[in-house]
Amino acid sequence: MYELESKIYFYGLLLLPMLIGLWWAARIWRRKKEREFASAALLDYLSPERSRFKSNTKFFLGLLGIVFLIIGLVNPKIGTKVEKVKSRGIDIVFAIDVSKSMLAADVAPNRLEKSKQIVSQLINQLGGDRIGIIAYSGNAFPVLPMTSDYAVAKMFLQSMSPEMISTQGTSIDQAIQLAANRYFSAKDKSNKLLIILSDGEDHTNNAVAAAELANEVKMRILTVGVGTENGGPIKIIENGNATYLKDKNGQVVITKRNSKVLEEVAQKGNGGYIDGNVTKNVVDYVKNTINNTDKTELGSALMADYQSQFQWFLGIGLILLFLEVLFWERKTQWIGKMNLFNEKDEKR
Repeated sequence: MYELESKIYFYGLLLLPMLIGLWWAARIWRRKKEREFASAALLDYLSPERSRFKSNTKFFLGLLGIVFLIIGLVNPKIGTKVEKVKSRGIDIVFAIDVSKSMLAADVAPNRLEKSKQIVSQLINQLGGDRIGIIAYSGNAFPVLPMTSDYAVAKMFLQSMSPEMISTQGTSIDQAIQLAANRYFSAKDKSNKLLIILSDGEDHTNNAVAAAELANEVKMRILTVGVGTENGGPIKIIENGNATYLKDKNGQVVITKRNSKVLEEVAQKGNGGYIDGNVTKNVVDYVKNTINNTDKTELGSALMADYQSQFQWFLGIGLILLFLEVLFWERKTQWIGKMNLFNEKDEKR
């Protein structure tokens, strides 16, 4: 098994065709000038010690040295030992409200960005747990299936916006049903946690009833209320200009956090509710919940112990470049007597 640490240095190999092209052009130019100066026989007579073979060899030694240096910078690593590592943790699904009301800026920078910050901070605290992400407004949409790749999870997290789902509104029940039916299973023995981040506006009034699904698949529901009781206007961008969402009468819509719905959902889901306006408080609360939840074996993975091999390639590259500097272009006398390269025959 092997891996390449810094593949970007492979772009350095693009220099090789350029160097070969320049060398070939210089060789043609030099031959042209030599023919203008004297005939081939006269040139051999004037410089009997010159070796065309060694001149070419000197160039390719330098070229090969550069190749080895580039490979050394890439730092190939060879796996010397493979171990099977068992992972223990719980399954966590983040359900993030992406309805337009989450664009209200009653918490900075707005409710949706605040939710992303909370989830990102929570992911930083995890280790060995599997996570999934759901976006919901009028409908629920699976953004990320269960995974242990936290870097990918953060990438998908940052891409979330109200434009992801065409059906507007807020249907918390849709998020709960999606988590229960697609992400979790009653047959799965792992402990399950659904974390809902929302301002609590529910246009269907089915959220509390849907929370009873938590018992069927043995999952707990934590709810995080984002926004303020006083609320704020919904800032939107139209034709590049910032404006506020208005109702049919032309009045600016003020959206307020509905903590009561979120508290009832958490109660039905055997979990808890927390105010999400202070990120640290949420992170500490969820982290404490996870630490007090029994971990189960989620699977195993093969881990390889890789060791860097760059020193060999750098060493060989430096030796080749050193030899290129010391390599003379004159004929070696004892080799010349052996006539290995038929240079005497060429003169005839």
